[in-house]
This record gives sequence, structure tokens and C-alpha cells, in this order.
Amino acid sequence: MKTPLRSAPASHSLSTGNPDATVTDPGRRDFVRRLTASLSLPFACAESAASEAVPNSPARLAEAAAANQSSATAHTQSDVGSLWPFIQSQAVSGEFPLSWLRTEFKSLPRWKRKARGKLLELLHYSPAKCDLRAEVVERVDAGEYVREKVYFNTSPDIRVPAFVLVPKNAKLPAPGLVALHDHGGFYFWGKEKIVEIEGEHSVLTNFKKSYYGGKSIASELARQGYVVIVIDMFYWGERRMLLDDDPADWRERPRDIKPERIAEFNRRAGQSEQLVGRTIYSAGFTWPGVMFWDDVRTVDYLLTRPEVDKKRIGCVGLSVGGLRSCHLAALDERVKAAVVVGWMASFPRQLRRHIRNTIGHTKVVPGLYRHLDYPDVASLAMPRALLVINGSKDGLFDLDGVRASFDKLSACYKKAGVPEKCRTRLYDTPHEFNAEMQAEAWEWLRRWV
Repeated sequence: MKTPLRSAPASHSLSTGNPDATVTDPGRRDFVRRLTASLSLPFACAESAASEAVPNSPARLAEAAAANQSSATAHTQSDVGSLWPFIQSQAVSGEFPLSWLRTEFKSLPRWKRKARGKLLELLHYSPAKCDLRAEVVERVDAGEYVREKVYFNTSPDIRVPAFVLVPKNAKLPAPGLVALHDHGGFYFWGKEKIVEIEGEHSVLTNFKKSYYGGKSIASELARQGYVVIVIDMFYWGERRMLLDDDPADWRERPRDIKPERIAEFNRRAGQSEQLVGRTIYSAGFTWPGVMFWDDVRTVDYLLTRPEVDKKRIGCVGLSVGGLRSCHLAALDERVKAAVVVGWMASFPRQLRRHIRNTIGHTKVVPGLYRHLDYPDVASLAMPRALLVINGSKDGLFDLDGVRASFDKLSACYKKAGVPEKCRTRLYDTPHEFNAEMQAEAWEWLRRWV
């Protein structure tokens, strides 16, 4: 039996890596009341000041001019410049209202019902129940495992494509894993980014070298004896956005498509992401709601497979796959262990300079960070096992914010009485999931799944 591994200490010693490249209705009335109060506040302040000072006196004019000049010339070192002080003033300071670390929360189940309920409410996405109507359309002998192409419904009007990898030599039923692909600004393929396929395009191969140490992680896990499922995330792969007049190569994705054509599609998709997000929000739901719902429904499908041990389910992902892994563990008690790679930080620390490439419409849950910081969301996985890996050279995240999130997660798991179920690790690497990180992740999954 292996000696149990301990959680990383608060000092976050560096490991050397291989550098490569839907519950209750929102309180609408209360919201309107607060909004009205906030909108009327400047006028109230002005009215009060007018009663105490002579309007347009030289002293008052000079004071106003000095304030304006100070605001205009201040060096905020922020991506939002002179707007930073106001934005920062609106962010939560101190402990978040629904954090498990607040002293009023003593019962873990009660806290989870309240905090998870708030998260589900803010996702604004709860489709009607529907049958999965799963269909296997292809089986391929991939050597040590069989790769199946499957379609199933996550909502009445969404049918999701997936690969299911079934190991040949594992004792069945075997543990099941949900492997979650990244964003990467790479939309042309989704599930193929972490699954081996015949005649893999050189663009995919190079992408895996940059971000996954050259590995197809879902295929690697299948070889280790897991039944692995990978879906295309909304807006990626078979679910990518196609316009009416798009050419045949973008529609059919032939094996001989030129790399520059793939790059051009990815550029177009990246430029259109904000429009798609704004359209989704205008329709009254959220992009994360769709992502997280699809992932929970993926667990629903995985548990219908006779090859899967229903009591041994885990999940793993890099980047937005890490975000998805975090939220899947937070929302679904059936997940016994999660690995979150390259997506953990305390978000008040992100606001000054680290929003540009970390928070887009794919990730915004409006109002969430009034109630829970991101590590508070991750702690909803308690008392189940959570491994979080980040790179100290990952420019997407404020390093102090990463360390603060690690400290909070450790404190949450300690308060819950299961400190051994949480490990946080900082590698001396950029934004990637390299071979050394993978080795630690696979050991963690073997231990807890």
C-alpha cells in the first residue's frame, strides 16, 4: 500500500516541470431596491453637499478640479485604467458572504445546500428533464481500448457528441472518468484534443505538444484501466459555430485541410465568441450554465454504461477543462475525486490586470463573486478529493491570487475535517499540463477513484 500523500504546505514549494508552450427565483425586488439605491446615491451626496457649502465658490471649484485631475492622472497599473478604483471598491473585501470559512457555517451539508443553491440560481439554466436517448454510431479498435462514438441528449434540444474509451483488459466494472477539454483559442476540434484519432492532423499534434506534453490524456487514462468519456464542449468541435455561407472545408473538416485554414477558422471563432456570449445573455441564460449542465448530464450517461463502477467516478481537465472539472465536482456529489489543472485563483486578485484572458462570456456567472470566491466554489466538492495544479509562470493568473486560493482551499478542507482530501501544487511552468503534472494527477486519481 502506498504511503498517503499530504497536502502541500502553505509555503507552496515549487516542483520543476518540463516547460512547453437551478433552484429559486432571484430576488428581483431586492435587486431593484439595491440598484435604485445605488443609482440615487450620487444625487443624494450632491444634495447633502449643496446644503453645507456655497455652490460654485472658488474653494469648492478648486477642490473639484483637483479631484478630477487626480483621477485622470493616477497610475493604477490596471488594464481598466482610471476606472480601476471604482471597480475595486465594488468587489468583495474580506471573507465572502457564502464562504464555508465564515463562522456562522457549522454544518457542511447545510452550507453546501445554500452555497450550491446560489450557484445554480445564478447559472440561469435548467432545461426540462429528458431521456438521454443515447446512440453508439461507431466502434474503433484502438489497441488497448475500444473507442466508441456516441450521441446523447443533455436537454430536449441539445444532442452532444462524445467519445467513450473502454479498456480491453480492465476488470469490469471499472472506474469512470470524465475528461474535459480546454478552450485554448482552438475551436476547430474539441474532444480530439485529448483523444487519439487515426490520421491526426499535424495542427492537433502540435497543440498537444504545447499543452499536454504531447499526450492524448483521455487515451492515456483508458490504457490505465478507466472507462473515459469526452464530449465536445458547446462552441467546439462538432458543436462549433458555422455560418450560412461557410466553405466546405470548414463544414467537413477534411484530413488534408491546410493549417492556415484551421487558424483562420479559430480566429473567426475567437472574434465571434463575445457576440455569441452577448446573444446568450440577451436570451436570458448563461454560457457556463450550458457547459456545466452538459458535464453533469455526461455523468448521467456514463453511469448508464455497464462497464462503469457507479461508485468510482472522477474528472480531470486543463484550463477551461479545469474550470469545468472544478464545477462538476462542486455540483455533482457522484464525482469522488477531481483534478483541476491551470485554473485556480482568488478572483479579487485577478481584477486589476488578469481579466483580459481569463474571464470571457464562456466563464462569467453574473453576480457569483458577490457571494463566493472561486476557491469557495471549488470547496463545494468537500469532503471529496480535490487536486489543484497551477504553474507559477502562468500569465493568466495573479500569482498571489493563486497562493491565496490555495490557502483558502486548505483552510476549507481543514475546517471540514478532511485536510488529506485536498492537495494544491505549484509547478515552475507556464499554462500547461505536462508529463510531470500528469504523473501526479494520475497518482491522485488512483488513490481516490
